[in-house]
Amino acid sequence: MRAMFSTIAPRYDFFTRVFSYGMDGRWKQAGVEQAQLSQYPVVLDLASGTGDFSFLVSRRYPGCRTIAVDVTERMLQLARARGLERAVCADAGLLPFRDGSFDCVFVGYGLRNFPSLALAVGEIERVTRRGGMMVSLDFFLPANPFLRRLYLGVLYAQGALFGLLLHGRPRVYTYIADSIRSFVSIDDFSSLLRRAGYRQVGTRRYLLGGIALHWAAKQ
Repeated sequence: MRAMFSTIAPRYDFFTRVFSYGMDGRWKQAGVEQAQLSQYPVVLDLASGTGDFSFLVSRRYPGCRTIAVDVTERMLQLARARGLERAVCADAGLLPFRDGSFDCVFVGYGLRNFPSLALAVGEIERVTRRGGMMVSLDFFLPANPFLRRLYLGVLYAQGALFGLLLHGRPRVYTYIADSIRSFVSIDDFSSLLRRAGYRQVGTRRYLLGGIALHWAAKQ
């Protein structure tokens, strides 16, 4: 996984915009608004990529302290080049932070790439203070069987095309469709959050349920 993300890192922002049909920025902004943070929050941007959530939060809350974490050092190098000051290379299953360190944890397109979803959610809950928030934006498995086949087929074809055009390797971006096939639905993830100790779990669905924004408060 690290090797793959190191390869695609320079074009990561481009294909994120393409695969969201240009709506990715608005979805992330909606996630920041749902977090309802205090004036000077301490925020973790997990699976940060090049730091989109970090920059959106910092613009809305100029006094916040944001730490970006990603398992791929190349992604963090690009984030630092954009001006991100605090970035840590670490695994989502073993975060190097104390319990209750953050007011909010944002996760952008990272959940389905973690080896253990339950373990990662448990770590997110651990490092979030009581009453703090978790906000996630990710791809999900559509509940409707017809839409599921159509969605996965389009993503696979789209990924193969851009993998060929950008890297000369059709399989580079087909990992998105492959990762969704073994992932959960929107409702299944909401249930997982409740079992992990979150309340007031909310969702906003995009692209016919293929992508969703989740937000929840830790009990």
